[in-house]
Amino acid sequence: MFYGLNKYLKIILPKGLFYRSLIIVVAPMIILQVIITVVFFDIVYIKSNKCLTRALVAELKLLNDLYSNGKAPIDYLTDSYKNNFDFEISISVDQIPIISGERKFSPMDRSLRRELKSAFGNNNYWFDTTIYKKAVDLKIKNKNEVIQFIIPKDKISTSSFRLFVLWLIFPSFILILIAIVFLRNQTKPIVNLARAAERFGKGDYVNEFRPSGASEIRKAAYEFDKMAKRINRHLNQRSEMLSGISHDLRTPLTRLKLQLAMLTQKDISKKMSKDIDEMEKMLNDYLQFAKTQSQENTININMHELLSDIQKEINTNNLIIENTELPEINGRKYALKRCFQNVIQNGLIYGKKVFVSLKKTSSRIIILIEDDGPGIPSEQYRNVFKPFYRLDKSRSLNNSGIGLGLAIVEDIIISHGGNIQLGESKYNGLQVKISLPL
Repeated sequence: MFYGLNKYLKIILPKGLFYRSLIIVVAPMIILQVIITVVFFDIVYIKSNKCLTRALVAELKLLNDLYSNGKAPIDYLTDSYKNNFDFEISISVDQIPIISGERKFSPMDRSLRRELKSAFGNNNYWFDTTIYKKAVDLKIKNKNEVIQFIIPKDKISTSSFRLFVLWLIFPSFILILIAIVFLRNQTKPIVNLARAAERFGKGDYVNEFRPSGASEIRKAAYEFDKMAKRINRHLNQRSEMLSGISHDLRTPLTRLKLQLAMLTQKDISKKMSKDIDEMEKMLNDYLQFAKTQSQENTININMHELLSDIQKEINTNNLIIENTELPEINGRKYALKRCFQNVIQNGLIYGKKVFVSLKKTSSRIIILIEDDGPGIPSEQYRNVFKPFYRLDKSRSLNNSGIGLGLAIVEDIIISHGGNIQLGESKYNGLQVKISLPL
């Protein structure tokens, strides 16, 4: 039972820290005020009204009995009640109205009805508390006549209840506003820290982040800032190392190419040139992998323009792009361009045609890249994303590279907060499904 209640509360309660903190502060205050109001309403207001109403009805009963028995002149009684109790009294031969003017949910009306019924019985009275703003119109049947009373409302109702509710609600409203201001100031540093962590997780450089807030939050922000700087320094060192090694190896490779061109034995020269070309391709792949870690600012990217640029650079009729009129996304333009180029070029290498289609959901954009090639066995879907993993070891490096292409693609997609999945395309080849947040 408690598990179901806990699960239901998780669904209906807000997810944000600010709103949860606001509930923690405001809910006890509101509950306490409700309890105080109910207790006051029941003990003070209801009982006070009951006592006032009972005293009034007793006076009316006394007046009615005196008039019925003829023990006192009616003019004397009405003048006395008017002068001493501020009552307006009149006697007529009219009938009591059939339609009641009583309000069903009014505590004042309920108390008055209960006491009049007890004193005069059913169908012998009528009253209306809405005709006059500060008075009650009350009629009592006396034999063949009707005695009408115009009675001030303060005779049966205390005026302090509205004032009490006003003073209860107004200060509470002010306190809630103050709590909202303070809570927003306390949760803002946590929100900023979460946003900075999200941006850093997507590969952005968070240089303008400033720790603020309470000492615990400030300490966590300082530690996050130091961690981000250490990770950035490590990534920069790795990229510089890969770039340096790849760049330094180009010089001896160039010299080897020149020396091979001068050899008279063409068979040996041809074989060695092939090996040198493979080594050069490996270096290019290393450099491309290093570039994925390079610093690049996040901007708004038009997917239509990005895919059109890729189509112009590849310059082939075998690349078919559909449904590119979609909203802009936020990301690193050249990294995403490199990602899509890798997948499209792989499809063109192993298949004849590549089909690119896009669609939009409520919060994400889906890019489907499909080819009509041989595809990949489903058990190898996870392995092909591993660095330096090649599906077919017997294939030439000139065709399959060194196994960094899809590793680079996955790294770029994940750094943008997206995901990538492989599957079978409707053209019996490979389907690459890329999902990116809008």
